[in-house]
Amino acid sequence: MNIIRYSTLCAAIIGLTGCSTSIDDYQNTTPEFNLKEYFSGNVTAWGIVQDFSQKTVRRFCVDIIGTWQGDNGKLHETFYYADGETQVRVWQLNIQQDGSVTGSAGDVIGQASGGATGMSFNWNYTLRVPIDDSEYDIKVDDWMFMMDENRMMNRSYMSKLGISVGEISIFFDKTQPVRKCQ
Repeated sequence: MNIIRYSTLCAAIIGLTGCSTSIDDYQNTTPEFNLKEYFSGNVTAWGIVQDFSQKTVRRFCVDIIGTWQGDNGKLHETFYYADGETQVRVWQLNIQQDGSVTGSAGDVIGQASGGATGMSFNWNYTLRVPIDDSEYDIKVDDWMFMMDENRMMNRSYMSKLGISVGEISIFFDKTQPVRKCQ
């Protein structure tokens, strides 16, 4: 009986692993994601945060200003939450010679890393999140998908100790004139 349970567990793990998405799955897709091009100047985005049960627990708008000097960039993000809270995150980004991207921000533990292929960009980092009187380090698997030259979708999957704790969905738009949050 234990052999049957073990075999079933192994098959389930292999099945789940085989279904995971790779950045290479997006080769030859268009429009091509270009981090420096998309995040130059002003961009506005709207999003929701969902908990582990898929319940929407926060809504927000974020104004982003991207500036670049060569392959070094800065994204200044101002988040306006529906509950009245405002938060600022400033990303320092660097595009490496091989096209990979590294970055840091005040609430990011260590260094973020990622890269683009085709229409997508995958970005991984650990975010320190304050909740009540505590702080939690949450792993983020962040996926961005170009829809057209002005619009992009983003899905972020958050986990702690390998267990899903939430998701973030964001719609970015830089159609001129750019609509601001406030």
